[in-house]
Amino acid sequence: MQTVTLTPRKSSKISVEAETITPDNFAGKTVEEIEKVTVWEGNNKTTLGEFFEVALDGSDTPENTKIVIEGSIPRVKRVGEGMSAGIILINGDVDMHVGAKMRGGRITVKGNADSWAGREMKGGELIIEGNAEYYLGAGYRGESCGMRGGRITVFGNARDYVGEHMCGGEIIIKGNAGLMPGISNNGGKIIIEGNTTMPGGEMKKGTIIINGRVDELVPVYQQEEDEELDGVSYKKYTGDVVAGGKGTLYIKA
Repeated sequence: MQTVTLTPRKSSKISVEAETITPDNFAGKTVEEIEKVTVWEGNNKTTLGEFFEVALDGSDTPENTKIVIEGSIPRVKRVGEGMSAGIILINGDVDMHVGAKMRGGRITVKGNADSWAGREMKGGELIIEGNAEYYLGAGYRGESCGMRGGRITVFGNARDYVGEHMCGGEIIIKGNAGLMPGISNNGGKIIIEGNTTMPGGEMKKGTIIINGRVDELVPVYQQEEDEELDGVSYKKYTGDVVAGGKGTLYIKA
């Protein structure tokens, strides 16, 4: 097992692009090599060692590499982007795009995650123990497909547009979600334990399950007979009929 511990040295006033923080990239490297890994502070090319103290225990493959970030990094973006294996543990908050395009492994955020967490995710698991901001599991601007696989769990609340353009995978929100979760979905499953509003607009495929209150329902769904899931009774809707959709929306009765 290889464990890499990153302790923040300083904060930046502008965002640091750090998609190089992955088990794939750190596996088998020495402390000196990890310190020299490239990151970008705005348009300034710099190194990881400028922002983090690096401690290392062992040397192993990506599958057996764990990265621990000791503290909040609210201006560090794209942590874990594209990772295929291993573990990342963030003991605090993190900036946008954490776990974007990840293909495997597990990321746990002990605090809050900014927008586009799990963007275009293909596999693996992203766990956010605090709150998530906008576009959780969505596609970035111009993308026709957001999350494609894997699982995202948020133990707090999420803001608007959860799973926008989602094509696969599963998103679980233990708290409330904002406006329009599942908008333009083409697959996958979203489970919201709390409240939300206007779910599933323009959805063509996929499933949304809501166990809390729906403040407003987009008037483009056809109500079906009630259905029971795991012993719980739900009002069942299909649509978006205007978009020719075959999606399914369940709202706890």
